[in-house]
Amino acid sequence: MKSEPESFSIDDLKNRPNQTEHWDGVRNYQARNMMRDEMKLGDQVFFYHSNCAEPGIVGIMEVIREGYPDFLAFDPKSNPEKPTWMMVDVKYVRTLSRTITLTELKQKQELSDLALVRRGNRLSIMPVSKQQWDFILSQE
Repeated sequence: MKSEPESFSIDDLKNRPNQTEHWDGVRNYQARNMMRDEMKLGDQVFFYHSNCAEPGIVGIMEVIREGYPDFLAFDPKSNPEKPTWMMVDVKYVRTLSRTITLTELKQKQELSDLALVRRGNRLSIMPVSKQQWDFILSQE
């Protein structure tokens, strides 16, 4: 899951009450579907800092509440019975010992199928396979 550190960083999550926060504001249907349909209680998630001097994976979070309506998405035209946008709640697990940079990730043949390193992929939430997860953590 990506966030710009000036908006919300791994340290912001770590410093929240109970080290938890809802992950709101996602406005892409594919990312929304992942939160709604695929992210399950207990899933571990990489925290990725984007749009900064050194983009990369900085920490790990855990899903502590599965997809539910994003309360920031309601306006007079919205239907709370059939919400368009969803969010999940996450909990801080740990900060990595170092940032695993996007540049590094792009150089690893083992990650050539990782959505993050494919050209033109701008999603704020992307799937990571168990094999990719384990390889990325081995780079720490």
